[in-house]
Amino acid sequence: MRILLPLALMLSLAACASAPTVYGPSGDSDRGFSEQQIESDRFRVHFDAGSDVDFTEAEDLALRRAAELTLEQGGDWFLVVARLRDGNDRNPVRLGGSVSQTVGNRGYSGSSVGLGIRIDQSAGEKRVTLEILVRSGEPADGPDAYDARDVLARVVY
Repeated sequence: MRILLPLALMLSLAACASAPTVYGPSGDSDRGFSEQQIESDRFRVHFDAGSDVDFTEAEDLALRRAAELTLEQGGDWFLVVARLRDGNDRNPVRLGGSVSQTVGNRGYSGSSVGLGIRIDQSAGEKRVTLEILVRSGEPADGPDAYDARDVLARVVY
């Protein structure tokens, strides 16, 4: 019985875990990419990820979508004019424990063990937003200029 209860608890926690981050349009999901056109050559690209990826991976996936969008629009490269990271890298499930020993009068003593579990539904959720300008021709030099084909070759998911 002592083993069955913790095992059942861990299995139920695994069932509550959020869906994995996948590369694709977000649609009805809370994971994936979306974009909106701001001007004829300016777009805002969002990538929503869960606790199974870190911010660097989420940004790479946003860059991948920006590269695809650039090629769809007939461009060759894009310039990132704004970046925003929102969310956190906290673990959604935290375990804690304690052990205590008490000694009372007349030689009575007692001990106890406690186990605590915290489930934070918003932990690990992150959103990366890139605002890009789509350009044609040779890419400009600079840390915020990306060749769309190079990004697609580098960021494989």
